[in-house]
Amino acid sequence: MSVEEIKNITERIETLTTLEAHEELREYLNDLNIVEVAEVMQELPDQSVSFFNQLAFQRAVAVFRVMDSNDQEDLLKKLAPSKVAELINELAPDDRTALLSEMPSNAVKELIKLLNPEERKVTLSLLGYPEESVGRLMTPDYIDVEPNWTVKQVLDYIRQYGKNSETIDVIYVTDENGVLLDDIRIRDFLLVERDMHVEELMDRRYISLHVMDDQKETMQQFQKNNRVALPVVDDKNILLGIVTIDDVLWVAEEEYTEDMQMIGGTEALNEPYLEVSLKNLYKKRIVWLILLFFGELLTISAMSKFEDQIAKVVMLATFIPLIISSGGNSGSQAATLIIQAMALDEISVSDWWRIMKREIISGLLLGFTLCCISFSVITIWHLISPHSFGSNYFSIGLVVGTSLIGVVLWGSLMGSMLPLLLKKLGADPAASSTPFVATLVDVTGLLIYFSSALFFLKGILL
Repeated sequence: MSVEEIKNITERIETLTTLEAHEELREYLNDLNIVEVAEVMQELPDQSVSFFNQLAFQRAVAVFRVMDSNDQEDLLKKLAPSKVAELINELAPDDRTALLSEMPSNAVKELIKLLNPEERKVTLSLLGYPEESVGRLMTPDYIDVEPNWTVKQVLDYIRQYGKNSETIDVIYVTDENGVLLDDIRIRDFLLVERDMHVEELMDRRYISLHVMDDQKETMQQFQKNNRVALPVVDDKNILLGIVTIDDVLWVAEEEYTEDMQMIGGTEALNEPYLEVSLKNLYKKRIVWLILLFFGELLTISAMSKFEDQIAKVVMLATFIPLIISSGGNSGSQAATLIIQAMALDEISVSDWWRIMKREIISGLLLGFTLCCISFSVITIWHLISPHSFGSNYFSIGLVVGTSLIGVVLWGSLMGSMLPLLLKKLGADPAASSTPFVATLVDVTGLLIYFSSALFFLKGILL
């Protein structure tokens, strides 16, 4: 929604509140889209409880589901205990698990006490799985049938129990022990004779997730198989629950946000920027800045090794920012492309040699292009101002040009290989962020630059 639309809705609600038109306000809130209600509650936090209590219960649950986790926690603190109990019990198990996963342990204990025995059992079961596992995402609310049932029995069963299911787009076939045998789309049941048996529709070509799989990997399965839901099984292939596309999209958004923050040279914030305390914001950023600070000290150390050369040819210092920034930029480009390709499952660690070959070729091409441009600039500069470089402009042009080829090639290799190395070591590839790559290339870029200067200018200016 646009800012203007939210503003108009907020003004309308404030007017109705001022006029104490309670019935009209209740009708207006219930007619709004659930996302609009959530945004209005965020805009007017002091009245959020009042607005929430005026919603029809099922709409209130739907609004609660689309709220940010921090807003959900704040609302629960303000609601009456009876309302909290009613709300928590009504939430889908996967939504409830996601909420409890974000809350302090003492608050979780209190909320679990409010659950009825059946919901408490399901919630504790889901919370028992590792934090980043598929088990935390799944819901036990699904429709499963047996292979010897007729289509009529299946449809009657769906009518009776489908309302409590997360989705009825896909029906799961299990044996008497709960072992997953197949998954069948609802349309297949609707388009055949009612006396046909389920086993006649089965092809056993189903896709499933393991309960201990990493949440990050689930998106790939959904993309490859074009599914809105996937079954979750254990080591014995017993059906434990399903994961739906909305939960996976939520995980993907969190991972994307985290990667973007890490690429920028900071730890993941895990909550909206404006809601992060200054203390936490400082803690998240200072670690990276300190690491990068000490990395740049290596740049100073490298420059100190070439003090004599800089003193003899002051012009060399002029081109230092150009050299190191070109290397850092090429490294940042490569790192961003590789991290994105890994996130989309376009490449894996095993492709490292193919990637290296491509980056060597592209690095040389990019470096040679900048070499030609820099040589042309120095030549034109010399023609306009002959005293700037003197008679050795050609040699200086060679130093700058060859250095650019070297640092751009090196930057491309470092930017492409570091994410793969971190992935191989079990770390997050996004940690090879652009500032980190740039700092690393700064140091090596200086070594390449001054080594090139010694080679081309030795016996001439050095």
